[in-house]
Amino acid sequence: MLIEELLSCEAVRFGDFTLTSGKKSRYYVDIKRASCSPDILSEITDLFSYEAVECDKVAGVELGAVPLVVAYSLRNKVPLLIIRKKGRDHGTGKKIEGDLKKGDRILLLEDVVTSGGSVLAAIDLLEEEGASVVGVLSVVDREEGGTEPLNRRVDFRSLVKASDLLEEADRRGF
Repeated sequence: MLIEELLSCEAVRFGDFTLTSGKKSRYYVDIKRASCSPDILSEITDLFSYEAVECDKVAGVELGAVPLVVAYSLRNKVPLLIIRKKGRDHGTGKKIEGDLKKGDRILLLEDVVTSGGSVLAAIDLLEEEGASVVGVLSVVDREEGGTEPLNRRVDFRSLVKASDLLEEADRRGF
């Protein structure tokens, strides 16, 4: 089960953390730690593949979603896009790496959703380029307000809810 694997590989840590959103938290979910394990990455990819909607391309925001997107692309033979948080100040200056075409239907993958801000920014960027985001799949939903604004825009689903993750951590004495 994914929750057990996230706890076993120490993708969930307890202490004092500041999240990307600026919020303080007593726990941190580091999906990058889990996605560095081939077995866990494969399980996440299987679960994403089961949940997925029909799309032309799969995309994710650097850095946390990159291994997720690559694994999904390889498993499902779907081209991928990588979205930069900031544009490059050299070369082409692109914010989206890959072959994005107007009308492309994009499945957006994310590691952890807290406020949903980075995912909403990615949706805006893709739509500005003429694509449509047909769904967002996240490994973990921290259940801190990101679900509602995402569901107003797209079909949003997560593999794990933070409440279930924390309940299992408490049960195990973490």
